[in-house]
Amino acid sequence: MYSERFTKLTPYVPGEQPQDRSYIKLNTNENPYAPAPGVAEVLQAYDAETLRRYPDPNAEALCHLIADTHGLKREQVMVGNGSDEILSFVFFAFFDSARGPLLFPEHTYSFYPVYCDYYNIAYKKVPLNEDYSINIDGYVREKSCGLIIPNPNAPTGILLSLDSVTSLMERWPEDRVVVVDEAYVDFGGESAVSLIDRFPNLLVVRTFSKSYSLAGSRLGWAMGHADLIQALYAVKDSFNSYPVDTVTQKVGMAAMADRAWFDQTRGRVMVERERVSKALTALGWRVLPSAANFVFAGAPALDGKAVYEGLKAKGVLVRFFNKEGLTPFVRITIGTAEENTALLEAVASL
Repeated sequence: MYSERFTKLTPYVPGEQPQDRSYIKLNTNENPYAPAPGVAEVLQAYDAETLRRYPDPNAEALCHLIADTHGLKREQVMVGNGSDEILSFVFFAFFDSARGPLLFPEHTYSFYPVYCDYYNIAYKKVPLNEDYSINIDGYVREKSCGLIIPNPNAPTGILLSLDSVTSLMERWPEDRVVVVDEAYVDFGGESAVSLIDRFPNLLVVRTFSKSYSLAGSRLGWAMGHADLIQALYAVKDSFNSYPVDTVTQKVGMAAMADRAWFDQTRGRVMVERERVSKALTALGWRVLPSAANFVFAGAPALDGKAVYEGLKAKGVLVRFFNKEGLTPFVRITIGTAEENTALLEAVASL
């Protein structure tokens, strides 16, 4: 009844969304603050009659705004239904096992091997350094069909400096695409978008879910050389010519246009991240240095599963990854000041 490729799939497992009670939800890296006020204004004023029409298939107005925001040309930008859909197009367009395996970090976003299985792409996980940082030397020595790295990495939160990304690109084959997945870069990193004109094989993928507080809208975008973007459009138009709905396009524009709100909310997240990190460290926890909207941390006398279960019993949800090398840790999303205080109180009573 089922295809062979279907029987071999191991689907991505999202963070739990329990319905049994009300939790302080710090397990899925959602932004604790509302989107920019203009988003609500768009929704309140929206004329539902226009929904009988198909959306702009290429989201031209939104793409122009993204290009202007990042100092690019329109032809260097594409949007899609969240960065995950963009990544799906990327895997289909640029990675082919005939040229070698796709490379990505040993511990990283768990959707990458899922897409490899989906598109029948061989892959190789490159070990992290002992401190869980990305070792760029481990990539340039390998024969491959391409490379994808999150920056900051997930679930560790550790940032690769722009100088390190530049060094990697300088040593990387020009006929192999490098994808930098910047889902969390707005919380303390420096984007590789400034390198796009220098390296035609570099593609930067971003999302509105985290720093723009639009996880419920499913909106992401890619930036790169016009030839790479055109290839992504070819894949999109072979799969779904109208991927981003009309309302989401307008909501995305309202969110991106309000730079003051963007800076204020991400700044509050970064301040709270440092407070939580210092407090956990003072309690004897090992806290990896994070440039994301979460921290990856381990308790001194409990493994990650015990911490996860203990906090859940106290009404606080965090994320535990039952994978070798990650079991000492839990990933804790940074919430509001009140949520973070409740987290720390719960931690202190474990």
